[in-house]
Amino acid sequence: MKISAKALAPLALMAAFGLGTLAPHAQTGAQKVGFVDVSKLLTAHPNDKDIKAVQAKADAELGDLDKQVKAIDAKGASATAAEKQQRETLVATIKAKADAYDKQINPKIAAVESAVDIAVGVVAKANGYAIVMDKSVAAKSGLVIYADPATELTDAAVKALKP
Repeated sequence: MKISAKALAPLALMAAFGLGTLAPHAQTGAQKVGFVDVSKLLTAHPNDKDIKAVQAKADAELGDLDKQVKAIDAKGASATAAEKQQRETLVATIKAKADAYDKQINPKIAAVESAVDIAVGVVAKANGYAIVMDKSVAAKSGLVIYADPATELTDAAVKALKP
């Protein structure tokens, strides 16, 4: 019984594919997974105080304006035309001030997030971690049920974050 090349071609292709998919897995070592508390890292950054100061100022100023809008809204249909006009002006003012505060705070937040990412990357590479996850997200999502406390990198990342 002679086997033709046409009959062997699919078999050879499957064998090559099978060996090709097994070989990389056999050579790959275990990868270390670490965890950090991202919220702790963000608050540990020296610029966090500036961000919180801007947020507090925005909350105070916008909160007062929002209370005025809610007072007019509480009147409902009995609000006068002048009050309705004042409400529209207040809403426009809130939007403009919120946009101004966003322009102040967004670059600061981006700088802090970038610094945190760099610190986590430095610590992870120095300790041989291939993957680092946010501890709170991993726990809330149910993705991670148990993690050895030795995989916690937050304190090391805080040290790398501070000048």
